[in-house]
Amino acid sequence: MPKLTINGTELEVAPGTSVLQACEQLGIEVPRFCYHDKLSVPASCRMCMVEIEKTPKPVASCAMPCGDGMVVHTDSPMVKKARENVMEMLLINHPLDCPICDQGGECDLQDQAVSYGMDHSRYNEAKRAVTDKELGPLVKTVMTRCIHCTRCVRFVDEICGTPELGGINRGEHLEIGTFIDRALTSEMSGNLIDICPVGALTNKPAAFTARAWEFQKTDSVDVFDAIGSNIRIDVRGNEVMRVLPRLNEDVNEEWINDKTRFAIDGLKRQRLDKPYVRRDGKLQPATWAEAFAVIAERLRNTAPDRVGALAGPMVDCESMFALKSLMLALGSPNMDCRSDGADYDISSRAGYIMNSGIAGIEDTDAVLLIGTNPRHEGTLVNARIRKRWLRGGCRVGMAGAPVDLGYPYKHIGDTPQALADLASGRHPFAATLKNAKKPMFILGAGALARPDGAALHRAVRELAEQFNIVRDDWNGFNILQMAASRVGGIDIDFLPQTGGSGARGILSGKMEIIWLLGADDIDMQHIGNAFVVYQGHHGDAGAHRADVILPGAAYTEKSGIYVNTEGRPQMALQAVFPPGEAREDWKIIRAFSDAIGETLPFNTLAELRRSMIEFAPVLGDIGHCRKAEWKKFGKEGDVSAAPFVPVIANFYMTDPISRASVTMAKCTDEILPLITPVAEAAE
Repeated sequence: MPKLTINGTELEVAPGTSVLQACEQLGIEVPRFCYHDKLSVPASCRMCMVEIEKTPKPVASCAMPCGDGMVVHTDSPMVKKARENVMEMLLINHPLDCPICDQGGECDLQDQAVSYGMDHSRYNEAKRAVTDKELGPLVKTVMTRCIHCTRCVRFVDEICGTPELGGINRGEHLEIGTFIDRALTSEMSGNLIDICPVGALTNKPAAFTARAWEFQKTDSVDVFDAIGSNIRIDVRGNEVMRVLPRLNEDVNEEWINDKTRFAIDGLKRQRLDKPYVRRDGKLQPATWAEAFAVIAERLRNTAPDRVGALAGPMVDCESMFALKSLMLALGSPNMDCRSDGADYDISSRAGYIMNSGIAGIEDTDAVLLIGTNPRHEGTLVNARIRKRWLRGGCRVGMAGAPVDLGYPYKHIGDTPQALADLASGRHPFAATLKNAKKPMFILGAGALARPDGAALHRAVRELAEQFNIVRDDWNGFNILQMAASRVGGIDIDFLPQTGGSGARGILSGKMEIIWLLGADDIDMQHIGNAFVVYQGHHGDAGAHRADVILPGAAYTEKSGIYVNTEGRPQMALQAVFPPGEAREDWKIIRAFSDAIGETLPFNTLAELRRSMIEFAPVLGDIGHCRKAEWKKFGKEGDVSAAPFVPVIANFYMTDPISRASVTMAKCTDEILPLITPVAEAAE
């Protein structure tokens, strides 16, 4: 353990720790541009130079490992002069764009020029100009501002696995850009905006719309997938202006995917802001009382076992618990949060969550993907797998449709026969799993949403036990859910009650009344002639089919608990108010119960949460994953020989918000055709 002295303070650090990291441990600020915690170290900007005794010149602290007995000074006259000179060099060609630059107020170059630069310039020569590069509909470029820190180049190469940026030419002619003039194809390209330390890469859809100091900031959780990425919602007035990632090393580190960041313009379009009732074949505006009266009249004339409820993928736990309470009060056992029709055994919590946790991917040395495309179904999970693969010593196998994941893998097959080959040892990847210290299975919707999903669930569980994937010190059996509402819905038992029907039964045409709570991802033809109550926030598929529309709140407009695919409950806070007459979903359900004389036993959100957590105590442990006890689960049945089919055809449009987004429509037109459909499965 090296022991060194920094600014008179003695410190012992782990071997391999850089001087810059040691300074951070002491709370000493060292300026930097090229260095980033999650990227490789190029030591190219030279801004982080410090003085080390017995060395003849300043040293780049980001690339200098700590040595025993080293004496470091970060505030000596030599360091001060060196930083001033570096800053002067960086600003030689940087344009005076601060008044009109979208990075203004959040710019590292701006801040460090004030803190570490000089108060004058000695250069009078003309600045160079660089042609802006076209990177697609998401990232705007002003390349004259670029200081060649290469963060963007390293990010798309190392984190995204799509090496589409690089340096062209040399010396003062060096430019950063794409070698072929085309849009960036990574689903994480928006993070370039965050890591760029200057205004060279900014948010194209939000260009010239607001300044950083105008925003009110609210911590929340992403609901576009089941990862539960921690986000910050920036609001001006009652309008969501942007979404940024929050640091959470256990979940999303400091990244978010492009849909999370850019689909927010869909919150302003096609919104439901008042109740509607279908009269004479047309949906017409109505009052809340009129809408409730129409629903109540139909319920009075319908047997309870002919009433069903489905919850969509973006619904919070509180709303589902309120709807479940309403259905039980009406005497209906028909409800399901698995609107995709997945019908597998959920008797054990370990059978429907990611038991290793997302961060646990970094500990594995063998991964088998089964019926999933994590690049689209869980982008941040895919980034973790790539991160682990880059470190070396980890092999990846795929049982499913071959896709481009950004890292090599061994394609075992595209049918369930691949699992049989592994169980019998016929496939070479079986030896990889057997010899691995911490092997891992990731089972996705492409397997579980099939008609034989329950039998596949059991087969994969037995295979996991065969390869010793589940033991006291390690559980590598993982389910990659796609819906933000799925794990929470199962936890609160928004599932068929005794004698009730699930999603397949509700959509069999036998129901007379179906309550759709944000459920737009179903085939509306399967509803038949049922009377449909749609409760949601966008005029999407469910609203088009509805007989009564109850306008609800989007995820930015309500406070709610969401449970991610790890089984981690997280709290999303309200950032803005719903538009018009729209209300929070639980309030609508509570008001309706009062209107029909079946008043639910809670009047406030706190009372509702108290009842919900009493029913499902795991939801009260906000921000933490509880280890699930391993129990036998699965259902007997035959496994079909049909191939695994990808469940997401268009990553950029998977829900009502993204389908209403102009930005996501542009991505669909410009980026989707560029994505390689099939990857080389070489190792």
